[in-house]
Amino acid sequence: MRLNEVKTPAYIIDKPALIRNLELLRNVERKSGAKILLAQKCYSVYQTYPLISRYISGCTASGLFEARLGYEEMKKENHIFSPAYLEGEFDEIVKICDHISFNSVKQYEKFKDRARNISCGIRINPEFSTQEHGIYDPCSPFSRLGAVRSSFDDLPDGVEGLHFHTLCEQNADDLQKTVRAAEEKFGCFFKKIKWLNMGGGHHITRSDYDVELLIETVKHYSEKYGLQIYLEPGEAVALNAGWLAATVLDVVHNGMDIAILDASAACHMPDVLEMPYRPEIEGAGKPNEKAYTYRLGGNTCLAGDIIGDFSFDKPLKEGDKLFFKDMAIYSMVKNNTFNGMPLPDICIYDGEKTEVIKSFGYEDFKSRL
Repeated sequence: MRLNEVKTPAYIIDKPALIRNLELLRNVERKSGAKILLAQKCYSVYQTYPLISRYISGCTASGLFEARLGYEEMKKENHIFSPAYLEGEFDEIVKICDHISFNSVKQYEKFKDRARNISCGIRINPEFSTQEHGIYDPCSPFSRLGAVRSSFDDLPDGVEGLHFHTLCEQNADDLQKTVRAAEEKFGCFFKKIKWLNMGGGHHITRSDYDVELLIETVKHYSEKYGLQIYLEPGEAVALNAGWLAATVLDVVHNGMDIAILDASAACHMPDVLEMPYRPEIEGAGKPNEKAYTYRLGGNTCLAGDIIGDFSFDKPLKEGDKLFFKDMAIYSMVKNNTFNGMPLPDICIYDGEKTEVIKSFGYEDFKSRL
């Protein structure tokens, strides 16, 4: 792939891998009748939106800027959900979105007269947790996301859909359990609406994902209530379809060997610290699995800017390049310029060559301040 020729740090989108994901998602659409939307909060490389739009039905946004990006670059169905909408932005949202989900009946009542030509929905909270990551669990106690059943007696006039989003990197069995919980609490409204949005967090393109159960679940609720079902995966679109390329700048020793890279966990892959998790590196192993073990750290002043401990077949030295896997998702959308760290280039590998599609410099750092 000639990746060693790439100037680092750099995100590299694997176009063939992206297409494989999209082909699977298109197959799910065709077999289930669901419409699949790209959740831009996970992946927003808009240069690939024309490609993505050939396979799935559109995109979804968490605010005005994402909605504008989807409207301008995807040019298909454009959905939005926000915990609360801003007065000064709402009229523009109405112009560019065809579906708007509200976080509460109060928000819907406030804006419904300004959204008369839009299909409006209410986000619901089934109060049914299927995961252990509290920071990503909208059904955790005291969650601000979604209306609980006790918050309204009947479906407000004009509401055409319901929306729940409760999963995170999960399989179809958790979706099935969640829909049943939603049906128990809100099923009395299902025959009054036109669409049901089952949110994101579906790891559809993961190798062990039960695609057939997903299709079966979608078809069951679509046929039982006459609903258009929407799914909003983000990770599934670009899962395992990108790398972050980094270079070893120095190797120091303090109780163990420590390699300092030109890529940073804090700046370039924040989920490593926030989730937290340990990313994989092409050709590397777990600590002590291979002959030489190193702790990898970023080139910032943050003491905790640690990517993790990895082992290699050969000693690391200055100038060596490392390739972190699965870095198309939740990386470019969350990166930052803490310490004045340069943002990585964004590249696309098309199966033969790697092309830089966007570079960043000092002005990108300065313009944010």
